[in-house]
Amino acid sequence: MSDCRGKNADSHPTDSCRPPACRGAAKLPPDTAPNDPLGRFSRMIPNCLDYARRAKDAGRPIVGIMCEYTPREILMAAGAVPVCLCGGSAGTIPAAESDLPTNLCPLIKSTYGYHVTGKNPFLEMADLLVAETTCDGKKKMYELLSRTRPMHVLELPQKPDHPAARQHWLAELRGLVSVLKDRFGVAITDDRLRDSIRAMNRERSLRRRIGALMAADAPPLTGRQVLDLKSSISCIEEDLAQYETILAALEGTSGPAERAARVRVVLTGVPLPHGAERVMDIVEANGGLVVAADNCTGLKPIEEDIDADADNPLEAIADKYLHLPCSVMTPNDGRLALLGRLAAAYRPQCVVELVWQACLTYDIEATRVRAFVDQTLGLPYLRIGTDYSPSDSSRIAVRVEALFETVRGSRRP
Repeated sequence: MSDCRGKNADSHPTDSCRPPACRGAAKLPPDTAPNDPLGRFSRMIPNCLDYARRAKDAGRPIVGIMCEYTPREILMAAGAVPVCLCGGSAGTIPAAESDLPTNLCPLIKSTYGYHVTGKNPFLEMADLLVAETTCDGKKKMYELLSRTRPMHVLELPQKPDHPAARQHWLAELRGLVSVLKDRFGVAITDDRLRDSIRAMNRERSLRRRIGALMAADAPPLTGRQVLDLKSSISCIEEDLAQYETILAALEGTSGPAERAARVRVVLTGVPLPHGAERVMDIVEANGGLVVAADNCTGLKPIEEDIDADADNPLEAIADKYLHLPCSVMTPNDGRLALLGRLAAAYRPQCVVELVWQACLTYDIEATRVRAFVDQTLGLPYLRIGTDYSPSDSSRIAVRVEALFETVRGSRRP
């Protein structure tokens, strides 16, 4: 398998615990010392797998989720372990194409490919899958999964500002509570919801503070390192403790001076699931620094907390998740507002938009994003359309280099 610069690299494309390697990535340092705060997350998948197995042995159900719209708080209040199952491996895609069209989003195909091959241990141990009616490709893929996997699908309203949207979404979440109660024989009380809200608020707060480190002129982390400081399972206590250790070590510090000379980039668009970080690697290997990402693997899902003391915690949960500015929403004004906030906080010099092949909602919305970046933010913009294959990496690198030359040229007297 080729790496992000067209050279050979060792990879294990069908092993969820060993995703494809990509040379040029800002890799987390190995855990060479007991107090190394970053090394734990270089073993994120094995750590999560060990946690999930121990939880299942203790009688806790494993619930697979496919999107940020599924509230982890509700699943955790049911005593379940929510595990993100979004596929990031190119190696599982050929198996998926036995049922799915070749010109479909690679994230959908990779996720389904793990189902076909049986090579995602989290999926194999899942007692239930919870998914949402986001894009049409995912919806129809869920129908295929549900033939042999226990599945509950949430109907997501896609006009978030419509008066009926909130009530519809709240009814869907009440339905999820009922399904979890019946399936797992648990009582999901307001107190348990509040406990889960507080746990997720703590995680979101710690991750936001880590993201804020990138506002420095010479940040102590790279964008890839920040991306890697996440987990497929939320609220593992050891992860949260490591976040606190990282912040204690890095808040108020600067990184290498050369980072101040890199081109500051806001990355927008589709998520980068574990194993599909190639475009970010290319950006940072060619003189860029991703100071913020507004996508579902970036700041979007962690920007807003939930009031744990609200009179009705389920309503508070519903409001938070309905606010997520995904491209499936119409109109998606929240996304432009988020981009504006990130531009003010992180001072990017350009915006790079990533769109997976056949992701029609993000692809069409890119026209509006480009206009906003150009006319409101006054920044150079580059749209990159690709899939999980490394075959176009050299071409992407050339386009990124040209963008950065434009930025550097505008900085010269």
